[in-house]
Amino acid sequence: MSNLILFIRERIAWIGFFIFIIVMLNMLFLLDVGLNSVSIWYVNVSLLVSFSLFLMWRYVFEVGKLKDFLGNMDSHLDDAHKGGLALTPFQDVCFRKVEDILDEKNRELNQAKVQLQEYSDELLAWVHEVKAPLTTINLMLEHVEDLQLRRKLENEWLRLHLLVDQQLHLTRLASIEKDNYLNKVELKPIVYKEIRDLQAWCIEKGIGFEVDELTESVTTDPKWLAFIVRQILSNAIKYSPASSEITIFTELDPTGATLLHIKDVGIGIPLEDLPRIFQKSYTGTAGRESSQSTGMGLYLAYNVAQKIGIRINVQSSVGEGSLFTLRFPLQNEYIKLKGR
Repeated sequence: MSNLILFIRERIAWIGFFIFIIVMLNMLFLLDVGLNSVSIWYVNVSLLVSFSLFLMWRYVFEVGKLKDFLGNMDSHLDDAHKGGLALTPFQDVCFRKVEDILDEKNRELNQAKVQLQEYSDELLAWVHEVKAPLTTINLMLEHVEDLQLRRKLENEWLRLHLLVDQQLHLTRLASIEKDNYLNKVELKPIVYKEIRDLQAWCIEKGIGFEVDELTESVTTDPKWLAFIVRQILSNAIKYSPASSEITIFTELDPTGATLLHIKDVGIGIPLEDLPRIFQKSYTGTAGRESSQSTGMGLYLAYNVAQKIGIRINVQSSVGEGSLFTLRFPLQNEYIKLKGR
């Protein structure tokens, strides 16, 4: 129906001209006494039926031709370019103009893709270069004799390391399908390694961990899982009060899928912020009050999780803390994920 309305709107000049002809003929019939013997209604109905049939024929013909053209656009464009497609002179001029515009836009698009890839490669190379001096600085910190100064330096080094790590994974996010390997891995070594890496920050704030046995094994990519856990843990540490505790435990949901819970007793997330915490650069109410928040950690964790089949759920209350839950895919979900 919408196609018919558009067709009629585009042919409004035809219809207007037809109405003009009808009006002129009717005036002639009324003014010319020599035409009194001819039935004016017969002429009007004949013209109206003829014009309606003509419009229907043009609609069926042009819409069918358009659908065929859109369905086989590449081949038709090639035919038109080679002169194998019948075009009127006006259609040929329009086609050449459209072809020139498309060629120009394709060149601009290809150029933009090349520039974006070059920028991404340069940024990735820069991140890798920055990691080398960071590693050296971390080794040098072990020789700082002042324990209080060392802890402060280690804490600042950790903040810098996490920012560089975020940028590295942000650059790799677009090509994560080429850079992941789903396998059966144990949760315990991954979680404990991330806790150890964040130890300097935890010591400074006096934050401890209560960790379950974590005997479960899950199907996922260990490198990207470690990144997700790192972002959630750093978020929990950032917004937890001093001398508090973060709890990490697992359970099975009713479908048999493994759930990894990370619970803190921090400031919590307001209800109005919950639907937006995974959006890019969204810092939320608490983040706007903290100069350390970039709004990228949870965004990256959520997007990485989606790519490797992990679902992230959040429950939170202001003043009571937050509970982040990672749901790992079942065997059949894992098979579908690998088949993508």
